[in-house]
Parts: sequence; structure tokens; C-alpha cells
Amino acid sequence: MAEDRAADREVGVDGKVVLVTGASRGIGACCVRSLLAGGASVVLHYNERREAAEAVAEQAPGRCHLVGADLADADAPRALWQQALAWQGRIDVLVNNAAVYAAEPEGAGEADDAAWRAVWQRTLQINLIAPAALARLAVDHFRTRGGGILIHLSSRAAHRGEKPLLGSYAASKAGLNALSHTIARNDGAAGVLSYAVAPGWVGTDMSWDYINETGDRGPLGENALGTLIPPEEVANIVAFLASGAARHATGTVVDINGATFPR
Repeated sequence: MAEDRAADREVGVDGKVVLVTGASRGIGACCVRSLLAGGASVVLHYNERREAAEAVAEQAPGRCHLVGADLADADAPRALWQQALAWQGRIDVLVNNAAVYAAEPEGAGEADDAAWRAVWQRTLQINLIAPAALARLAVDHFRTRGGGILIHLSSRAAHRGEKPLLGSYAASKAGLNALSHTIARNDGAAGVLSYAVAPGWVGTDMSWDYINETGDRGPLGENALGTLIPPEEVANIVAFLASGAARHATGTVVDINGATFPR
């Protein structure tokens, strides 16, 4: 087996082209900022929040390209990938970040079936099927270029489960971990690296909306450091993995949960 000489491989994000899904706010926006700071060029995917995505891109206008797509649409991943690829003619890193966090109906009666199916189908489409479709296209592209990097934003919920009525979210993230492992195992010889990053409660608008709307203050007290996780810390991990500096960690799920679920 040929020796893997890391010193002969480019390390860092300077000059790389990165596609980040769900890049208009939260973890995705912080990932964009961290990658831009490292010298990368970034395709920012957004769904409805174009103005927010434009505000993120203002950090480095010449190194950002915006693409809108609704990942609930089964045809959207291919259209998104093709538009992203056309910008610079290549993509070096895919960050699968876009996700939804939607509760299922409380009832389990026959009248609730349609609503229950709708939540599961939408959650799985956006959180798992769309990322898998993008990963499929990315792996095919990376194989033609001698390699590339995939980073999937998973969740602590993939390991320990989630709150009531959020089983679809936990299941989608567990599936994303399995997808990442599978790519790492089967495509590493082609230079394709695959990682997952699994945060606990992160201090994003989505988290604060949940806390304020439900009155559930639990997330504020469970972290051993006494706060929600800054999204910038998650972005730091993503940028490090995107650098290619940890090739033999491929297949790893990186936990960042403030010791709320040590493994």
C-alpha cells in the first residue's frame, strides 16, 4: 500500500472553492465567515433569506456566489450543484449544513396521520435525502479531480435521541452520520474524505426561537460551561476539517456539545 505522505498534500482552505448549504444564518453563516477568513471562495446556498445571505457575502464580495434553492424540492439538489459548479468550474469542499427542526403532531390518532407523514417526509427530504443527493454529486466530481472533502452537520440527537415529537429530526441526523461513514469507508482510496460534526444546543436564532416560543429553559442549563455553544466554535471545526489537515480522521463524527453527552 502506498504511503500517504501528508506533507505532499495541500493543507488549508486558501484558494479552495466551498459550497455551504443553509448559509444565510446560524452555523452556516459562521462557516462562511470562517472559510472566507482562511482565504476560501464560497458558494452560499439559501432558501428564502437572500438578503441575509447577501449580508454574509459582503465580507468578501469577489469570493462569494449566491445560489437559491428549496431543498424540499427533490430536483433542487442537482440544480444547486450545477449552478455552484459552474461558478468556478470546480468544488473542493461540500458542507451539508441546511436542516429543519420541526415537531410532529402530539396526537397519534388516524386524523393525525397526514400531518405526521408530512413532518417526517419534509424533515427527511431536507435533512437527509437532499444532503445525500449533493454528496452523490460531490463524490462523483471529487473522483475526477483526485479527491475532495465532505462535511455533514449532524447533531447530538443522532447519538442520544431528541425531545418528544422530534424523532424525525434525530433519525435524519443518525442517517446523515451513517451516510458520512459509508462515503469515508468506500471512497477514501479515491481521495474523498468525509466527516460529520455533531453539535448540541448552539446559540443560533433557531435555538433562541425555540427557547422563547416554548419557554423551555433546559438548553441553557445543561451545558457544563453554562451557555449555549457559540456557532463560531462549530464553524472553527468545520474550517479545520475543510483544510485537509486531518485526513486520517475521515469517517469521524466530531462532537461539540459542552459535555452534555460525552462519548
